[in-house]
Amino acid sequence: MRKFYEKVVNHPKLIFTIYAVLFVICLFTSQMISVNYDMNDYLPEDSASTTALDVMDKEFDGGIPNARVMVKDVSIAEALDYKSQIESVNGVSDVTWLDDVGSVTEPLSMQDSDTVETYYRDGNALFSVTIDEDKRVDAVNDIRKIIGDDNEMTGSAVSTATATQSTVSEIGKISVIAVLFAVFVLVITTTSWIEPLIILLGIGVAVVINSGSNIFFGEISFVTNAAGNILQLAVSLDYSVFLIHRYNECRQECSDNKTAMVNALCMSTSSILSSGLTTVIGFLALCLMQFQIGPDLGRALAKGIAISLITVFVLMPTIILMFSKLLDKTTHRRLLPSFKGFGKFITKIMIPMSIVFIIMIFPSYLASNANSFYYGASHIFGVQTQLGSDTQDIENVFGKSDTYVMLVPKGDKETEKQLSDSLHQIDEVKSIISYADTVGIEVPEQYLDADTLSKLESENYSRMVISVDAEYEGEQTFNLVKEIRNTAQKYYPDSWYLAGEGVSTYDLMDTITADMVKVNLVAIGAVFLVLLFTMKSVAIPIILVLSIETAIWINLSIPYFSGSTIFYIAYLIISSIQLGATVDYAILFTERYKENRNTLNKKQAVIETVSQTTVSIITSGLILTVVGFLLGYISTHGLLSQLGFFLGRGTLCSLATVFFVLPGLLYMFDKTFIKHKGEKQNEKAD
Repeated sequence: MRKFYEKVVNHPKLIFTIYAVLFVICLFTSQMISVNYDMNDYLPEDSASTTALDVMDKEFDGGIPNARVMVKDVSIAEALDYKSQIESVNGVSDVTWLDDVGSVTEPLSMQDSDTVETYYRDGNALFSVTIDEDKRVDAVNDIRKIIGDDNEMTGSAVSTATATQSTVSEIGKISVIAVLFAVFVLVITTTSWIEPLIILLGIGVAVVINSGSNIFFGEISFVTNAAGNILQLAVSLDYSVFLIHRYNECRQECSDNKTAMVNALCMSTSSILSSGLTTVIGFLALCLMQFQIGPDLGRALAKGIAISLITVFVLMPTIILMFSKLLDKTTHRRLLPSFKGFGKFITKIMIPMSIVFIIMIFPSYLASNANSFYYGASHIFGVQTQLGSDTQDIENVFGKSDTYVMLVPKGDKETEKQLSDSLHQIDEVKSIISYADTVGIEVPEQYLDADTLSKLESENYSRMVISVDAEYEGEQTFNLVKEIRNTAQKYYPDSWYLAGEGVSTYDLMDTITADMVKVNLVAIGAVFLVLLFTMKSVAIPIILVLSIETAIWINLSIPYFSGSTIFYIAYLIISSIQLGATVDYAILFTERYKENRNTLNKKQAVIETVSQTTVSIITSGLILTVVGFLLGYISTHGLLSQLGFFLGRGTLCSLATVFFVLPGLLYMFDKTFIKHKGEKQNEKAD
């Protein structure tokens, strides 16, 4: 590696030219990447609901109803006028109301009460609206203009449109605050006024290159768009910090800056590379998820960390050497203490803390696996947002309901009628729009106008629009989906399709719960193997992985003890992110401890290691913590907010583990990995 690093420091112009070209290209392409905010689009292509949607798109012009619009205090005539206006909105493919399932010219008291109250109750009209995927934002805004702020709208299309508009501005705000905080932390943890700008310049270039190179993926998920850049910044910042600290140490022993840099690179390669590889592997484990948001985020973050690593080893040395004189001129006294006092304090409490930690392993693991979960998008926006408030108002009047669409083979009207009758026997089914229910199987198709017939039948299938009294997710909903599927299977074996928000959420639940064990085991196993080869010890990988995994379990057990319900996707993703992002701290601490044990006894090695690593670890750890909490507090998107809180709290758990528990574990198991000639003399000094 020394020869490679010598070439790096001797060819600054070539390196700057390459990075400048990449930076400009990626800065441009980063603006061209589309972002997908619909969680259901990330279901596996072979899932039942995804297959059903594909068939429905081919067979019928209108898709699945994905919005509910409530207009208050209106007469039948006024409601019909609102319906007409909503139907005229560009992007609205279908609007279903009471006139589609019954007669609005006859007294409502003479009609089925369940059917009527599904659409019209106490002077309030509820429209079931289908909005095209590629026109959601404009269509939702146009509908809002029609109904005004005094009326309500909800549904997955509204949720997606709201997320699309709000997340962009929120992430911009989070990014600005995060960068300013990073500058603040770097100012107080470095010894030169220009050093923070040098570090952020190098990592900033890596972030832009990674962001722009995402164009090869076609589009990215809202999770990747929201968290990808700031996570890459926060996670990979410590690599530059490690390098620049090593460089400052080497300059004290070597007068030539280039030689000092080569020495610093050689000395820091092992710790930086092992930290980076474990992080990359932690993120790549997300690619094993069937739910495609995991692979989307995993490959973007893994690519980002890889780019950051290359940048630290190639671009950062040239930047540091270029500004070497300015670094000297802007040097200031150390603003933080030596932390040797902190190290002495750690030696007094590390054994009791390690024992407490070991006792907590099993309970925290059990609690972390006993949480209550949300699987879909129905709880993403809380009641403090307009969408959350609208949803609550609609549910207060009409209850919690959803609309499913079923396709069955066309032609057998009698079997279709039998299926409809069986579905009506299910308590949660309130009304069905189908040929059998709306027209009657005794009426020939030629008696219907083309528009009416096209909504009920295609060339190959008959369509049944089923209104159900159920939430978008939950045990009752999942049981309902299974019951409807079993009923359809009875009459049309393996030849029916069912879609809807609740149906997609059921498939989502079924998909992502199967991912948990696989993703975690692969991430843990891969990180363990990397540490095994880089540390050349069996004991150290066990200690480090168990330490960080327990910190993850403690983090994920907090919602259980507080009685909170969490998003399963955030729960699944944070396990890999926290492992990949914070195992670096444990690696750095352990590497320095092993170095110090060459000349010091165990206790002194702990004190010296704490003193040497605290600044580097808290620099990255504090920034990652604040980035997480910023995302948690600022984002109105429930999943992103919860992911942020998990990240912030999880980083604190990992920091506490590294500083207060890991020293005790290394001290107690020292003999399993420290083998050198001076061991006996050092042990006597203990």
